[in-house]
Amino acid sequence: MRRAPTRGARAGLLPAGTMLIHALLFLLGLAALVAGAELLVRGASKIALSLGISPLVVGLTIVAMGTSSPEVAVSVGAVLNGSADIAVGNVVGSNIFNVLFILGISALVTPLVVHSQIIRQEVPIMIGASLVLAVMAIDARLGRLESALLLLMLAGYVVFLVQQSRAETAEVRGGFEGRVSQPGGWGVHWSVQLLLIVAGLGLLVLGSNWLVDSAVVFARALGVSDLVIGLTIIAAGTSMPEVATSVMAAVRGERDIAVGNVIGSNTFNILGCLGLSGLVSSGGLGIAPAVLNFDLWVMVAVAVACLPVFIFGRQIGRRRGLLFLAYYVAYVAYLILGAQDHDALDEYSAIMLSFVLPLTIVTLVAMLIREQRRRDEAGG
Repeated sequence: MRRAPTRGARAGLLPAGTMLIHALLFLLGLAALVAGAELLVRGASKIALSLGISPLVVGLTIVAMGTSSPEVAVSVGAVLNGSADIAVGNVVGSNIFNVLFILGISALVTPLVVHSQIIRQEVPIMIGASLVLAVMAIDARLGRLESALLLLMLAGYVVFLVQQSRAETAEVRGGFEGRVSQPGGWGVHWSVQLLLIVAGLGLLVLGSNWLVDSAVVFARALGVSDLVIGLTIIAAGTSMPEVATSVMAAVRGERDIAVGNVIGSNTFNILGCLGLSGLVSSGGLGIAPAVLNFDLWVMVAVAVACLPVFIFGRQIGRRRGLLFLAYYVAYVAYLILGAQDHDALDEYSAIMLSFVLPLTIVTLVAMLIREQRRRDEAGG
């Protein structure tokens, strides 16, 4: 199974000094994105709390969208710079990275308990958003009207969360109060809050420019496409806020937050990040054949796979965490082989299709049977 074209690019060697400068800009861009997201979340959260909005609503909306702000900044910046492949690759790659890598790493820290609301509501919404995107991308283009529809869906999702939050228990509200910073001290002044927001937005714009520019240089120098860089390095880099949030939540024992952060971020990435990117593009957002033929369906498969994995056990143990990480390594290895048009690509593809994927399906079916037997025994 050969990958579609557009994976590779002509390699162009650059002086060592130039590569060093762009490597430094890349790292500075990542740092600026992480810092910008943090400042934006702090400032927006303080203003929202000052206006009397509950910590629960702030946590479900502002904080969740704030962790996805690097993806938004990079994708929109890439579109404005004429690098649509980076914009699309960033979102698709981030969603794959979030589930396989972040949940895998977090599960190694401590087994992750999956809250029933995530199973009943958040995962189906994430799957639905992924499928909607797949349908919209069939014609290899995300038009401005379709992008606007994604943003409208995001607005509806946020309104739904706000309405739902009113029925949450005091225990849930108290949990969010501990995680969302309360206004007080020097931060109570609106001028400080606005300054945090402006500084955060500025760092996001600056960081995205540095990151995209240096990533394009790396792609040309390494002989790979913008798309591969977007699916791997940029996707991982822009997901650093999610990595920090989920891993720290796992360390502190807040295991439901570690899972919910990833699932919510994936939904915001599709509806908000791609929606805004497609809206600012002049003629719509083009979807590369390689994404349409492979990566998009990997993203959908990863999203769909979350449902049975979460249902049949309601936790992600360390063994499943290792399995998630192994799948991400396999995916990245496939990208690298495809970018180089390596002779081993066909053999690697055959192994994945004839052994790994069937084994995964058999494992999921076995989990279903075992869980059903457990429920029957409990009921009997």
